[in-house]
Amino acid sequence: MGTGKSSVGRFAADQLGFTFLDTDEMIEERTGKSISQIFSQNGEPVFRALEKDLLNELATREHLMISTGGGLAADAENLASLKSHSLVVCLWASPESIWDRVKGQAHRPLLQGPDPLAKIRELLSRREPFYRQADVLVNTEQRSIKEVAQHVVHQLQFARSR
Repeated sequence: MGTGKSSVGRFAADQLGFTFLDTDEMIEERTGKSISQIFSQNGEPVFRALEKDLLNELATREHLMISTGGGLAADAENLASLKSHSLVVCLWASPESIWDRVKGQAHRPLLQGPDPLAKIRELLSRREPFYRQADVLVNTEQRSIKEVAQHVVHQLQFARSR
């Protein structure tokens, strides 16, 4: 969350001639509900099941740049699926940078509590073991979207050449 996945993904997909897909946007389109509504009306487990179903559907497609929600890859089965058919890139930033980037956004259901920065720290701490298993980790702090996207494109081209 707040690391630039969608912006970087769109830019990198354009550079590669790939189709860009955002799993959160796809889930919202399919359900007719915002992510916040799904969380409040159906609960996080229902949202995570929707993510898993979508990931399974996308596993057979090629030339995609997929931006996933931060929790999707923090599931061992999802991460294994992604790694079996994709180059997994993790964009990261400090909790403080993430909070600075998302604090004006009301559509973050996991940050609706009394101390959002503490929640970001807790989420990153819990998800870090999964994130560290990405094929490529990119720090997005003090880097432009274009610079991060070019790094992602370079890493993908390098991986494909091997």
